[in-house]
Amino acid sequence: MKLASLKGGRDGRLVVVSNDLAWFTDASHVAPTLQYALDHWWRLEPDLRGIAESLEHGAVPKERFHEHSAASPLPRAYQWADGSAYVNHVELVRKARGAEMPESFWTDPLMYQGGSDGFLGPRDPIPLADEAWGCDLEAEVAVITGDVPQGVSREEALSHIRLVMLCNDVSLRNLIPGELAKGFGFFQAKPASAFSPVAVTPDSLPGWADGKLSGRLEVELNGQPLGEADAGVDMTFDFGTLIAHAARTRSLAAGTIIGSGTVSNRGPDGGPGKPIAQGGVGYSCLAELRTVETLLEGAPKTPFLKPGDVVRIEMRDARRHTLFGAIEQEVRPA
Repeated sequence: MKLASLKGGRDGRLVVVSNDLAWFTDASHVAPTLQYALDHWWRLEPDLRGIAESLEHGAVPKERFHEHSAASPLPRAYQWADGSAYVNHVELVRKARGAEMPESFWTDPLMYQGGSDGFLGPRDPIPLADEAWGCDLEAEVAVITGDVPQGVSREEALSHIRLVMLCNDVSLRNLIPGELAKGFGFFQAKPASAFSPVAVTPDSLPGWADGKLSGRLEVELNGQPLGEADAGVDMTFDFGTLIAHAARTRSLAAGTIIGSGTVSNRGPDGGPGKPIAQGGVGYSCLAELRTVETLLEGAPKTPFLKPGDVVRIEMRDARRHTLFGAIEQEVRPA
């Protein structure tokens, strides 16, 4: 089942989208918003699945689905907690700022709580007030949970995953060192993120298994391939582990979004990997590419994002059909 929120009001209007993302049908008579559906999931999920099946059989009124009309599936959320499941990424970006990585990072997930009072739509521009802030994309996988009780195990946590989607976790890299030096975490360095046009139930994703989503996460910058890392490879902490980590000392409300962190694959030799042009799988953010350039050439040569740059993030199935729709955003002056 694939769900989306069409733009309108702060929380959008819930629709059910066909498997090929060509059509949608209104679901507001069952649940006016996705958050409402999540709050009442056990009661409303069968009705929503019935609508989805009727849509596939042409048994309900339908309209063309246009990704530009979609907000992020949850235009705002009660909670957005982003992890760093791909420790290879953490290791690389810490190298870029000359910081050692503690061994505990391989056994205890990193996680920060981001702003969730408003997300960018999947085709909304990325506002940038100052190029000197070092604007970067971060291509990720994210899940939306139902109500999660405090202290759940990793296995129990998996049963609370309701939907899966893609994310562009925008980062202002040049603001991060100063904020972390204060010892109190990110804030200004993490502006609004964007999520894919549709969110998908795990059972509808061919690559979903054991808390991970396998498949190439395609990242383009200005129409050129930047990354195609497999989201199921080198994921040190699966989503069950991330959710259990977040719920260790608190319960999580329905509608909580948990991010994977930047998808990152090591090279065949265990190193940081190569650009696509050199036979590698590339990178899901510019910080990794700049780190590799620094390691190999002594200094980064790829600039961070600037106004006019266009970022595209998408995942496809084996037949090249889009699974979530595309996040496609142009950087514009704020």
